Amino acid sequence: MKTDETPQPVPKFRKDYSEPDFLIETVDLEFELGEEFTQVRARLEVRRNGSHARPLVLDGEELDTVSVRLDGKPCELGSGCRIEGETMRIEDCPDRFRLETEVRIQPQNNTALSGLYRTSGNFCTQCEANGFRRITWFLDRPDVMSRYRVTMLADRERYPVLLSNGNRVEHEEIEGGRTRVVWEDPYPKPCYLFALVAGQLVALKGNFTTASGRDVRCEIWVEPRNQDSCEHALASLKHSMAWDELAFGREYDLDVYMIVAVGDFNMGAMENKGLNVFNSKYVLARPETATDADYEAIEAVIGHEYFHNWTGNRITCRDWFQLTLKEGLTVYRDQEFTAYRTSAAVKRIDDVRGLRAGQFPEDGGPMAHPIRPESYIEMDNFYTATVYEKGAEVIRMYATLLGTDGFRRGMDLYFERHDGQAVTCDDFRAAMADANNADLAQFENWYLQAGTPILDVAEDYDGAAGVYILKIQQRAPEGQDAATFRPLPIPMRMGLLGPDGTGLPVTLEGESSPGALDRVIELSELHTELRFTGLAARPVPSLLRAFSAPVILRFERGQSDLAHLMAYDTDAFVRWDAGQTLFGDAILALAADAAEGKEMVLDPALVGPFQAVLDDSNLDGSMRALMLVLPGESVLEQRMGVIDPDALYAARSFVRRELASACAASILRWYGATRPSEDPGSGQDEVDRRRLGGVVLAYRAALEESKIAPTALSLLEEATCMTDTMAALGVLNDLNAPERSVALDKFYSKWKDDPLVMDKWFTLQACSRLPGAAARALELSQHADYTLTNPNRVRSVVGAFSRANPTGFHDLSGDGYRFLADQIVALDPLNPQIAARLAGGFNRWKRYDETRQALMRTQLERIRSQDGLSKNTLEIVARALE
Repeated sequence: MKTDETPQPVPKFRKDYSEPDFLIETVDLEFELGEEFTQVRARLEVRRNGSHARPLVLDGEELDTVSVRLDGKPCELGSGCRIEGETMRIEDCPDRFRLETEVRIQPQNNTALSGLYRTSGNFCTQCEANGFRRITWFLDRPDVMSRYRVTMLADRERYPVLLSNGNRVEHEEIEGGRTRVVWEDPYPKPCYLFALVAGQLVALKGNFTTASGRDVRCEIWVEPRNQDSCEHALASLKHSMAWDELAFGREYDLDVYMIVAVGDFNMGAMENKGLNVFNSKYVLARPETATDADYEAIEAVIGHEYFHNWTGNRITCRDWFQLTLKEGLTVYRDQEFTAYRTSAAVKRIDDVRGLRAGQFPEDGGPMAHPIRPESYIEMDNFYTATVYEKGAEVIRMYATLLGTDGFRRGMDLYFERHDGQAVTCDDFRAAMADANNADLAQFENWYLQAGTPILDVAEDYDGAAGVYILKIQQRAPEGQDAATFRPLPIPMRMGLLGPDGTGLPVTLEGESSPGALDRVIELSELHTELRFTGLAARPVPSLLRAFSAPVILRFERGQSDLAHLMAYDTDAFVRWDAGQTLFGDAILALAADAAEGKEMVLDPALVGPFQAVLDDSNLDGSMRALMLVLPGESVLEQRMGVIDPDALYAARSFVRRELASACAASILRWYGATRPSEDPGSGQDEVDRRRLGGVVLAYRAALEESKIAPTALSLLEEATCMTDTMAALGVLNDLNAPERSVALDKFYSKWKDDPLVMDKWFTLQACSRLPGAAARALELSQHADYTLTNPNRVRSVVGAFSRANPTGFHDLSGDGYRFLADQIVALDPLNPQIAARLAGGFNRWKRYDETRQALMRTQLERIRSQDGLSKNTLEIVARALE
């Protein structure tokens, strides 16, 4: 058990940043890759940064230090060179010197998957944020940028492929059946971008010709059994390279761009310069194994990591507090890329759905932090939706306010000024401001304040004067002190709709000519009054078009206004959002009835808008599918004073059944029109069909629950692609019918040797809303194919159950809480990063009733009491318990 004497982790603060005392100009690394241990020899050319007499302090973790030499002379450990825990201190260093170290490490025992580790018999690295210190002694911080030369020696048969950053400059077969390979990266980079891969791999290769005529080799490296699953990844890389030239004028700068897919990986992917290491989930795809959503995610993630070459690699972060500088910006870039490649409207709605379901709850919980955090204990805990997704929304606001051309000018100046540098969010903002002669000082408030701001809106209409008035108040996020809230620059894209649904000029009082039908108004004060003139009748306002700012809109609108927006608005996001608000209000009202034991009755006025979506001939399949899906429980929970997962699930299920019953004819008509085809194409029309087909099938299941099982099983057997397979299996997964077991068993027998497909199998069952969910999750965790050492498998069971099965996880028995805590306690000694992320499942425990609060608190305290608990998990648990 943890004792009072256990040292408490010390937080780092942004205000305490200081430049490094020393810089490392060049790094020569030599790896002898072995089975029992790996020998790492490092030769660093170091110089003092400024005038001072402070010692050189290097970072290192789990290193068996063999020798240390300074300018060729041995440094005796214990005198001028001391190792104290995870630091090495060298006193009395000259202003310039060569430091040589030799260490031994054991990658095969590295279950944390940080630094150099083994996966499927292959060597692999993950160095962001602080993994390089597990490879060799170093200044492990992003503002130390060095040029690297890497030599690798390994057994030729076991490790025929030896890869690192940059360009391969030497390759030779040497005695003892070994290979020696040398790689050089001509561009300085921080150590977190270092990469090494060695093993039994094969490559799908291609070429890309840049706009300036340079020929770049493109290589996707995978295990031999996966060589038929990376065509889409290679095509996605080429699409990314072409788009970055088109949209931002950025060309790739090395001779080769490599991607390696590995099965054991803590993150989605890593942008190491020239050698991206990917979770295989975001590389491998065939129609029979990957869904349409998987295909889009692969292209998006490959684009994201490629775009990092300029926004993250060529220009990197000064310190980890600036993480959103590269991640928020690059998420915005990958969102725009996907919008360009697919449907801009559908992509924008998908992004907002993710933001509201994942980042808004983070903003309202114990881990709330600005997109640029002010402090952290373990940096791995701050790879969050706030830094990434909300960070992207802040970048999007620059683009909205400055316009496409203005944003491009700002990006061009940012690249011109800071290429090859480690910089800050302030440097980015300055480039945007200077390129457009704009005052963006107030924008810093988005980097300083945590939480989701609220816009309170009230309206008035003066019919005699033809004036429509909006009174808008910016308000501090829920639970935060209003006195400390600083007003934000909020771009509000808006329009006005007339009684017949046509767009009206948005003309502000005092303007001499009619305004545009769609315009952006910047709200920069706590209180703003907008007066619109020339209106013969009260308009229906269309606010936050394209979700122009990451805020919560509080605007009391009646059903008629919401239905009007759903029917007529030209902005796809507002149409969808109006429906979400309309049906969300109804579900929450019915949940309150259910909690009080009252009979639930659907308001007949809701049927018309739902039927209108089914009948609208202007909607494609993907957009229609989005508009038919009711708001999710994770979003609706945020609007409840005390979260009642059982009442919310009951109300949402009731509304879905009632709407399906009221619109049965149209549901069945669309079901017939979206039946799976024998030849599953990859064109957008086929993707649209499959998306709508899955949604319509779920409504048919709600309509015919007692007899849908045989139909769903037949659909499963007829399916010719994974998208249709998962739609049918998803319906069966929530049915207490013999067909469920038959389907799951057949699926397992067919795909038991494909880890990524098996993750889907595990996830489905962990998310099943049938009774006994916690017992089912426990059974899955004891399955022969379950392992704590593979992050994907852990996420497929423990993560899916705790985050996507609220009625099961929050069962009043407390079994769900106990299961999650047991898994965290078991996982923490193996992989603290993943354990800490799972611990976030308890973050909102104070939002529930007293019984559930007590049960969750007990498990949080049990986790905190564990002896040797990692800093990662301790930080999450301690903040939740504050």
